[in-house]
Amino acid sequence: MPPRAPRSRLSPRAAVSASAGSEGAGAARGPGGARFLLAPSARRWLLLLSLSVACSALPPPRPVYTNHWAVQVLGGTAAADRVAAAHGYLNLGQIGNLENYYHFYHSKTFKRSTLNSRGPHTFLRMDPQVKWLQQQEVKRRVKRQARSDPQALYFNDPIWSNMWYMHCGDKNSRCRSEMNVQAAWKRGYTGKNVVVTILDDGIERNHPDLAPNYDSYASYDVNGNDYDPSPRYDASNENKHGTRCAGEVAASANNSYCIVGIAYNAKIGGIRMLDGDVTDVVEAKSLGIRPNYIDIYSASWGPDDDGKTVDGPGRLAKQAFEYGIKKGRQGLGSIFVWASGNGGREGDYCACDGYTNSIYTISVSSTTENGYKPWYLEECASTLATTYSSGAFYERKIVTTDLRQRCTDGHTGTSVSAPMVAGIIALALEANNQLTWRDVQHLLVKTSRPAHLKANDWKVNGAGHKVSHLYGFGLVDAEALVMEAKKWKAVPSQHKCLAAVDRRPRSIPVVQLLRTTTRTSACADHSDQRVVYLEHVVAQISLSHPRRGDLQIHLISPAGTKSQLLAKRLLDHSNEGFTNWEFMTVHCWGEKAEGEWTIEIQDMPSQVRNPEKQGKLKEWSLILYGTAEHPYNTFSSHQSRSRMLELASPELEPSKVAVLPGQAEVPEEEEEYTGVCHPECGDKGCDGPNADQCLNCVHFSLGNSKTGRKCVSNCPLGYFGDTAARRCRRCYKGCESCSGRAPTQCLSCRSGFYHHQEMSTCVMLCPVGFYAEEAQKNCLKCHPSCKKCIDEPEKCTVCKEGFSLLRGSCIPDCEPGTYFDSELTQCRECHPTCQTCVGPGREECIHCAKAFHFHDWKCVPACGEGFYPEQMPGLPHKVCRRCDENCLNCEGSSRHCSKCKPGFTQLGTSCITNHTCSNADETFCEMVKSNRLCERKLFIQFCCRTCLLAG
Repeated sequence: MPPRAPRSRLSPRAAVSASAGSEGAGAARGPGGARFLLAPSARRWLLLLSLSVACSALPPPRPVYTNHWAVQVLGGTAAADRVAAAHGYLNLGQIGNLENYYHFYHSKTFKRSTLNSRGPHTFLRMDPQVKWLQQQEVKRRVKRQARSDPQALYFNDPIWSNMWYMHCGDKNSRCRSEMNVQAAWKRGYTGKNVVVTILDDGIERNHPDLAPNYDSYASYDVNGNDYDPSPRYDASNENKHGTRCAGEVAASANNSYCIVGIAYNAKIGGIRMLDGDVTDVVEAKSLGIRPNYIDIYSASWGPDDDGKTVDGPGRLAKQAFEYGIKKGRQGLGSIFVWASGNGGREGDYCACDGYTNSIYTISVSSTTENGYKPWYLEECASTLATTYSSGAFYERKIVTTDLRQRCTDGHTGTSVSAPMVAGIIALALEANNQLTWRDVQHLLVKTSRPAHLKANDWKVNGAGHKVSHLYGFGLVDAEALVMEAKKWKAVPSQHKCLAAVDRRPRSIPVVQLLRTTTRTSACADHSDQRVVYLEHVVAQISLSHPRRGDLQIHLISPAGTKSQLLAKRLLDHSNEGFTNWEFMTVHCWGEKAEGEWTIEIQDMPSQVRNPEKQGKLKEWSLILYGTAEHPYNTFSSHQSRSRMLELASPELEPSKVAVLPGQAEVPEEEEEYTGVCHPECGDKGCDGPNADQCLNCVHFSLGNSKTGRKCVSNCPLGYFGDTAARRCRRCYKGCESCSGRAPTQCLSCRSGFYHHQEMSTCVMLCPVGFYAEEAQKNCLKCHPSCKKCIDEPEKCTVCKEGFSLLRGSCIPDCEPGTYFDSELTQCRECHPTCQTCVGPGREECIHCAKAFHFHDWKCVPACGEGFYPEQMPGLPHKVCRRCDENCLNCEGSSRHCSKCKPGFTQLGTSCITNHTCSNADETFCEMVKSNRLCERKLFIQFCCRTCLLAG
């Protein structure tokens, strides 16, 4: 709950008692607030009136006053001490972080009293340095705490209360529906052990709100080809985007700085790749960095949202996407989250963006706090889900981290939504780290909800899902997502079916509708391609057209769901058409694939065109992605089927093979084999020369009565030799060789498994405290300080309690004012000017020591010439800001000059050039001076010298 929220719940009675605590008894206020004393006769009437009221209603309980006061004194702590001493009080110090508010204590006043104190305290009120005071009451404080929500979460991060989208349920919030992030936190999910990376223009890794969760192993500078993803700084702060997105995901909680990230215990990295020429190589490199370490890649960029561009990933980037979903996260698949685009004002349509239009990405849209369509939103059928973001000028924006260790309340657009969803998915991965990339998409479809999001195109598809081209399946619900994830069973394998290919050229008539239909069995004849239940549907289209922006395309499923694949784009004047462009829709998710599919193309000219120049549909194909079995009802059938297979092929002992009465047959006379038996045959002989014709074995028998047995000298891989029974028995699943049937008797493992040598087990993922050694496929122990590591014992990714991660190593936590020296392996003191730091130098401070200001990456006792100190939200120290260019020194703000540079003259709080300071007519200027018009800007311009002489 925001710290200030309880104040808004002051009852009228509490408000009266609060004012009574700072006014004397027996006094009243007249019109205008004038204070006067009541006459004795008036007091008697007032007494009678109060008695009559007391007969009909119980009086409110009287407040209890203490001998403590809250006092506002200007001038700092020294001034407050002087005021307190002058009036017989003790100053107990500043009240929290409230500047100029102090806690006074008076030892000669009753500790508890039902009457507020007067006498000497009246003189304190009259002191000119005292701006406000209030005697403290006991009851009001206790009552307020009692009414507070016991389930509320409290964070000391100063801008937490401004994160309206995190606590929509509050009475003072205008958003009507929660994304339920706090509810997910209350269930214990905060993103622990999940790694998220921001693909952008870099992230400020030493930002105090990002540094605790920063992960160097999840970071890289593709533009600079090094391991430092820090942004390039310039005067315009152009490269702030990545730092803002990173804060949304994993800003640290309860560090008294800025905000709280959605996954505030997740690890956050940054790939700097947008600050330079973006090529296919740059994109492919960025998408492929450490896919077995990074869980989620968040991208809030794409082709130009100008309403006329059609562009997507190149060949290499496509391969990087495919590699990520097939090999990333040890085969579970990398999770790519993408912002749907900000081209709404230009009439753009995100189906023309090949990144958001890909089946491999989770495309995320935005809504305003009131549930309206933002002005920048792009519609399309590939959008999966939605979060809150900015809207019109009167609607609130998103608060997050900003460049130069600052905070901002101006983050906007769908750039906000992708990292929000990345953070929420991180919570789900903490609940279940075995989710595949498709599991995550299924979960978003299943748990997102329309809530109060306003759109005219909400429809229910053939599987019962409500879906919209603006918002996909609706507002994400973090609590529902983690609860479903916790109990989730992996969906069946993905099948891809090329359902139809139509290469018949057709003209696209102007205004009229071109409709083409195809009927498909959805690859029912191919078990490895058959799609019964749909996920993604792709229409690959090639067409020519004199003005591409005039086209709109729809796809209708067998269940009747109509997806708009393309809308008109007024700014798209291109005559290039589309060449094998893949239009993707998720609106048929969960529907049956088999049946009649229809594509509709309409040419609606927005300008006068030559009617003889028509468009032409050259070819189109329909590609269906989905499963052969129902994605949510597969566990029980899998279980029963596997159990049936076990029962169908038991390894029966000869003594256990029963012969039912009546089934016994008299064996026919056979000729006895007199040839040479196989060397593996035992002393009972054989029925032939082969190893499968032995009557008993010298070493081991392999197989069973159903599949046939043969004698072998050594048991093959996957079996072990039971010397007592002279049988080859099967190892536990995953074991390549073993000493027994138990899961803890594995000696080596099959492909795809790692050998846990300490436990003698075969596992698909090494447990916490161990890492996967790829050469020998073993699980080896991490360094004692590491909770998790990768590739090497000391390459830590998560540290044990009492240690912190620094450049891949776990270092002991140091006391405030110290840092860990990795060379000396001990904590050493920061520079005296630093309160917290990452090294011994003056330029390695995170926070400045008391009475120091932050200036040019250093902590200084006073700002230099041309700068002034300014308090920044979320920072415990002041920051030196540059004065106006004409000022030599300034105070309070950049324009409040106290001294001018040479060649300039001070006029009020401004500095103007000497040569511009002249007079018009001297007589006129003397009149201006004598009539005191020098304070007006217009007259200063005409009579500069005279006004300056007048002061």
